[in-house]
Amino acid sequence: MIVDNIVGILGLAVVLFASTNIDDIFVLLGFFVDPKFRTRQIVIGQYLGIAALCGVSLLASMISLVIPAAYIGLLGLAPIFLGLKKLWEWRKGSEIDHDPEDHSGASIGHGKIAAVAMVTIANGGDNISIYTPLFATRTMGEIAVIAVVFTVLTTLWLSAAHFLINHPRIGAPIRRYGHRVVPFMLVALGTLILYEAGTIRLLCR
Repeated sequence: MIVDNIVGILGLAVVLFASTNIDDIFVLLGFFVDPKFRTRQIVIGQYLGIAALCGVSLLASMISLVIPAAYIGLLGLAPIFLGLKKLWEWRKGSEIDHDPEDHSGASIGHGKIAAVAMVTIANGGDNISIYTPLFATRTMGEIAVIAVVFTVLTTLWLSAAHFLINHPRIGAPIRRYGHRVVPFMLVALGTLILYEAGTIRLLCR
């Protein structure tokens, strides 16, 4: 009976993560193709972003808090800001920085990690409304199992994106043209988040 329950939780966690984070693959590709972001920064930022989403959902489930989608959608401003910043740097011809951390210090590295985390949180902001009721009906042991599965699948997502970027055939065109697409992708992602969450209507009141 216990084994069946664990298997059921594992299956639920896999389906839940895959269905709510499938688009993260494309976001990760965008970060990996950007020469300003190092692999370590992307990995740490992604883990922090997923952990934050789960943490907020768990907290909300414990205090029966329902966060209006329109307010969660404000997170969409993060990828818009990052995308516009990249467009500005591109226009100024400063997109390529071969070793940003050596010139700007650890604070810049932390800023890159925070940027990845914020985009991950913004992209998965609507996941909070899905995770919260689920966590509210599960024991802490079951939530721990779900957290482990999410960690493993986050690693798989990161590995898949990194593999595609470094693939001899697939990776070449992505690396060649990806940095030109990323700013527009981030702005589009943020705008979509604002629209789907109803945040634009909230701001226009």
